[in-house]
Amino acid sequence: MPRLDEIQIRDPYVVDEDGCYYLFGSTDPDIWKADGIGFDAYRGVAPGVLTELEGPFPAFRPPAGFWSRRNFWAPEVHAWQGAHYLFATFLPVDGRRGTAVLRSTGGILGPYEPWSDGPVTPPEWETLDGTLHVDPAGRPWMVFCHEWQQVGDGTVEAMRLTEDLRAAASPPVTLFSASQAPWAAPLAGRAPGSYVTDGPFVYRNAAGVLKCLWSSFGPEGDYRIGEATSSGGILGDWTQAPEPVFAADGGHGMLFDGPDGTRYLAVHTPNATPRERAVFVEVVEDAAGDLRATGRVVR
Repeated sequence: MPRLDEIQIRDPYVVDEDGCYYLFGSTDPDIWKADGIGFDAYRGVAPGVLTELEGPFPAFRPPAGFWSRRNFWAPEVHAWQGAHYLFATFLPVDGRRGTAVLRSTGGILGPYEPWSDGPVTPPEWETLDGTLHVDPAGRPWMVFCHEWQQVGDGTVEAMRLTEDLRAAASPPVTLFSASQAPWAAPLAGRAPGSYVTDGPFVYRNAAGVLKCLWSSFGPEGDYRIGEATSSGGILGDWTQAPEPVFAADGGHGMLFDGPDGTRYLAVHTPNATPRERAVFVEVVEDAAGDLRATGRVVR
C-alpha cells in the first residue's frame, strides 16, 4: 500500500465520502507529451486515514475511439443528482484543450465514462482546470481558466451548465485576470504580459463569503496559490489577496476537512515532473476571514 509521499501526482483533489478519503489527480507519468493512460484514484486504508492509501484504482481509461489522446489533467470528482461526475482537462485530437465531464453510476471510484460531447468549454478557446460551483439557487456552474498561451494575461471564467452537466448553458463571464494579483508575476522568457491562471477552486468561508483559490507564478518562477474574494455571488466583483496562501513551489490547491475538523489545503509540490507529490497544508482563517497557512504540513 503506497504512502502519500510515494505517489507521483499533480493537481490533487481529495473527496471525503462516508468517512473515507479518496485522492484523485493527474497520475500519468508524463502528462505533457506522452499519450494519456487515464486517471488513477487512491483510498485511505481505513476511515479517517489521510496518508496511508490503497490503490491505485483505474478511475478512467479512455475507450476505443476516444476523442483525446494527450494532456489528461486535473480530475476532480463531485456527487450530483445520484451519480458521480469527474471534471477533467483533455487535448482533443482535433480541437483546443478544454474541460470535459465524465460520469460514474457505480460509485466514487468509477469507472468513469464520457458524458459530455467533448469539452464543454468554448471550442475556440484554450482552457483548462474546470471546477464545479453550485450557486445558492442550486444552479451548476463551471469555473475554469482561459489559457495565457492564447490571451497573454490568463483569466478565470465562469459559465452556467445545464442541469445534467453535459453542456454549457450560458456564455462565459470573466471573473478576473492573473495580473490583478499583486503576488503574481509575468512568465520569464515569454512575451511581455504573459501571466498564468491555473487550478481555480471556489468555496465559502465561515462567514459565507465566496472565495476562489487559484495558482500562478511568482517573480522567482516559483509556483504559488493565492486567493480572491467576491463582493457577492460568482459574478460579483473579485478582489485579490496581497500575498499568496502558499508560496513553496507548489500549486493547484483545493480545501478539505480532516477527520478532526482541521482544514487542509491539498497541493502538489515541487512543481517539477516526476518529483511532484501531494501534500496537505494546514490552514486557518484569520480575523479578516482569509486563509493563512499554519506551517504544519502532512506528507
